[in-house]
Amino acid sequence: MPRADKCAEMRLSSLREKAFRLKHIPHGSLETQLRRCLTTTDITLLGIGHMIGAGIYVLTGSVVRNTAGPSIVLSFLLAGIASLLSALCYAEFGARFPKAGSAYTYAYVSVGELWAFIIGWNIILEHMLGAAAVARSWSGYLDSLLGNVISNTTIERVGRIQSSSFFGDYPDVVAFILIVIVGIFVAMGSKASTNFNSMFTIVNMAVIVIVVGYGITFADFSLWTGTDAEGRSNFFPYGVNGMLAGAASCFFAYIGFDGLATAGEEAKNPSRSIPIATFASMTVVTLAYIAMSASLTLMIPYYQVHPTAAFSDAFALKGATVAKLAVSVGALCGMMTSLVGGMFALPRCVFAMAEDGLLFNSLSVVNGKTQVPINAVLVFGSITAIIALLFDIETLVEFLSIGTLLAYSIVSACVIILCYQPARYQEDGSFDNGGKLKFSVPGGGILEKLDPGHAVHYGVALMMVGFVGSGLCLSSGHIDSSLGIVTICFFSALAVLSLVFIMCHHQNSTQLDFKVPLVPLVPALSLLINTLMMLHLAPITWLRIAFWMTIGMSIYFGYGIRHSREEVLPSSPEARFSKSSTQRGVSSYGKRGCNQTTLIGAFESLITPTCLTRTAHKALSTNRTYVIGLTPFEFKQTGVVGGLNTPIRVAWLRPFFPHDDTYPRGRVSPQDCS
Repeated sequence: MPRADKCAEMRLSSLREKAFRLKHIPHGSLETQLRRCLTTTDITLLGIGHMIGAGIYVLTGSVVRNTAGPSIVLSFLLAGIASLLSALCYAEFGARFPKAGSAYTYAYVSVGELWAFIIGWNIILEHMLGAAAVARSWSGYLDSLLGNVISNTTIERVGRIQSSSFFGDYPDVVAFILIVIVGIFVAMGSKASTNFNSMFTIVNMAVIVIVVGYGITFADFSLWTGTDAEGRSNFFPYGVNGMLAGAASCFFAYIGFDGLATAGEEAKNPSRSIPIATFASMTVVTLAYIAMSASLTLMIPYYQVHPTAAFSDAFALKGATVAKLAVSVGALCGMMTSLVGGMFALPRCVFAMAEDGLLFNSLSVVNGKTQVPINAVLVFGSITAIIALLFDIETLVEFLSIGTLLAYSIVSACVIILCYQPARYQEDGSFDNGGKLKFSVPGGGILEKLDPGHAVHYGVALMMVGFVGSGLCLSSGHIDSSLGIVTICFFSALAVLSLVFIMCHHQNSTQLDFKVPLVPLVPALSLLINTLMMLHLAPITWLRIAFWMTIGMSIYFGYGIRHSREEVLPSSPEARFSKSSTQRGVSSYGKRGCNQTTLIGAFESLITPTCLTRTAHKALSTNRTYVIGLTPFEFKQTGVVGGLNTPIRVAWLRPFFPHDDTYPRGRVSPQDCS
């Protein structure tokens, strides 16, 4: 092979390894620059506030009137169950890796740096646009309560924006100021911002209790029973399909539980608090949604429900002025808690990426007094305020769904992958079977040549291909033809067989405070639901996200891939034992008095040709033992040693030091195999 081609091949190999390198977090590590001051109650209220937001007041009316009717109570229940599947996956990761960054961190430790950056970049977009949209909604709601005084005054003094449909009708100064105020509270520290959030969440929940309790006094159960004049069920006026379509719409009312995971690095006991807060907040929010929708549909017929002001209009029809005012207060408080939740999570995701070197280092600066990533708050808070000032709500909301669903999907896939990865070490000194086949299967000889757990990667990838293929067939509406039926059967069979293949492997024995039950079935079901929802999004949404990702990829390949901490620090545990090993090529491994063992930092893996320095080449000896990597099987690899095309034979052995079985070891010897 020509030297130029060989160099190009090695560069591509190096680029691939960098893009898919994993973040290494020591098991049980709780070290952080942030202050651990949040209790389980704080995190639970943060999750409730982030989820319940304005959706309960705005979304409910639209779904009741146009999609599901009274069966919205079942729609919320099904959507809650579907969301819980994703929440279970987040809860396990919160117990496994108590770090800021949420799905970004989870992807980084599971599927690699490039996927992690994609997820993190989309989460930043989600939090920015979500906060801006809520701020404009809050401003618009307040404006309507005041008789449009704010909008009329702004248009009179400033004028309208007539540049593009992407922009709002006028600069929303109130939304801009609101973002600035919330940003100040967030910058004051996690405890201050969560106290601010808790206050509004408690007020909102009190209003919900009042609305439900008072609304039940007007309950007419005949609105749920019998049929109408056209023979349609009063409870299912749009049929079961309408109820299912309503569930898809209601699913987005639960968006926000992923923000709980961003608090993991500031929780006092994250491995316990994150799972408990996740389940508690999901339960409270689901019950609140069901109770509010039941109260509404029992008060007035579904066809009289106002799509955008459902509760206030319903109480107005009943002459309950005080309750109408309470709903207005609840809506403002609900939107405020949603805004605080988004602004709380945004800088922490930015901080996590900047601390890892994927975004500019200045964004990881933490204020010494408040222990908050202050630069991330200032920079991205300012961008969010400008977006809220200028852009239209509908334009903002269209971006949100795809980023959120993509993050949910990746987290679900990561749960499966990590569950079948071999544990890094065993406390009793035994070997973990994670990722190994339970029994011999056809083609097992090929599979045994892969690292434990790598076959599961391929299984998850094929399962996702099956889900996407099946979803495209369903969404395209071509299942009536013979070709359509054959196609959907093929992709469905591919997904099922891939799932069965994954189940043929051993799961690892890592002990956690919480694990997702029935792995891989539960995360696979979550992955399927999220994939189907993504495929139903408008094509323009995919084009816009592609533009955003183009900006992100420019930052990653122009800056992040070269400044990643995983680039500075050796990614293998062996190389991290001696930092100098990456500089000199060879370092003495004198642990426990073993002076006949040498650590070669350059050898993390010999899957691809590896270059050693000439010093390392001279140091190699057939009668010494070298620590090289973690690959637990025998193979042969030709490498380039000291600039010479010298084949290297590597025979991996079981650990042989009786008191030090952390690292597998092997003997390395240059040999002439020609």
